[in-house]
Amino acid sequence: MDSGERKIWWAGQYMPVLSAIRDRFKKEKPFLGKKIGMALHVEAKTANLVQTLAEGGAQVYITGCNPLSTQDDVAIALSKSPGVYCYAKRACNVSDYYKAIDSVLDARPDITIDDGMDLIHRLHTERRDLLSYVIGGCEETTTGIHRLRAMASEGKLEFPVIAVNDTPMKHHFDNVHGTGESALTAIMITTNVLIAGKYVVVAGYGFCGRGLSGKAHGLGAKVIVTEVDPRRALEAYMDGFQVMPMEEAAKFGEIFITTTGNKRVISEPEFEVMRDGAILSNAGHFNVEIDIDWLEAHAGPVERGDGIDTYNLGGKRIHLLAEGRLVNLATPKGMGHPIEVMDLSFALQALSAEYILKNGRTLSGNVYEVPVEIDETVARLKLAALGLKIDSLTDDQKKYMESWDIGT
Repeated sequence: MDSGERKIWWAGQYMPVLSAIRDRFKKEKPFLGKKIGMALHVEAKTANLVQTLAEGGAQVYITGCNPLSTQDDVAIALSKSPGVYCYAKRACNVSDYYKAIDSVLDARPDITIDDGMDLIHRLHTERRDLLSYVIGGCEETTTGIHRLRAMASEGKLEFPVIAVNDTPMKHHFDNVHGTGESALTAIMITTNVLIAGKYVVVAGYGFCGRGLSGKAHGLGAKVIVTEVDPRRALEAYMDGFQVMPMEEAAKFGEIFITTTGNKRVISEPEFEVMRDGAILSNAGHFNVEIDIDWLEAHAGPVERGDGIDTYNLGGKRIHLLAEGRLVNLATPKGMGHPIEVMDLSFALQALSAEYILKNGRTLSGNVYEVPVEIDETVARLKLAALGLKIDSLTDDQKKYMESWDIGT
């Protein structure tokens, strides 16, 4: 067993929910004769999803969704799997990145599965001739959903897409615990610095920001949250964190983590007031949240290596991790979200892909929520895997909850 195969095997041991779905797919072959095109982070957990879909009868064509998130040994091992065609390669340039996406699209997929919407964007711009083949798609992450909703609001989304990211089983586990643990783990393993006692600035208090803030606090950090949404800012304050504008937080921060999905969240005004030795990282999908162009244009000699670029600004050092890309995957030792978390997320993807196959032709070009039944199925499968049982409503309780006359 080579290193890639061993990583896939190791992850599979801790993915009981996806394993249960895989067993059903083997028997029922719901994707028989269909092609699935994917742009995801190609690593061991993803490989288990790919193999699940392939064992369900699909031909799966996959590439990476970020130039630095592919694990080459996993990509090689995945290429050996029956029914799988993998084009992902770590540290590819922009041209090769889009060539790989085009290779996936050349297969004329019936279903797309995206993390960041690059496949769907390519289909709607450069590869419109293939749109008629697509039944529908699934999107994994917040950034992709933002882009898709913008397309849909302009009437430019031409097939239905399931917003896998937006369902409770994704938000409360993948975003909170997955991003929270894996981003901090990547920062610690890349820098070897202590979290306890440091000022950690978290940009954005969505589900990812909440997870990061809580887990950084649990490690002893002094957490500052920056926000543009007054409701989330108040929530962060009530959760016990300091809240202030980024330019003010930049004066205190020792470690920065962006989670907003927006561009230039940290830029010139913040760089100018940062302390010497500040560590910058991004947990959003694209490398736009930290103004790297400004740093490149204004810094002195840049020291690069081991996932850390050090920019010298008038004798002050600013350290950027993973080129501003997803810190939990793009650092040299980044492993992404914990296996058990991605078990849930990829179970949602597998069942959502099955749903879009059955129902996609009856849906218009829009963004759709994951059906509640799928979300609850994944939760129940996880509870069963943990050996946990829960209560059920009695018929009398159901009737009471459905009644407007609470005296009955």
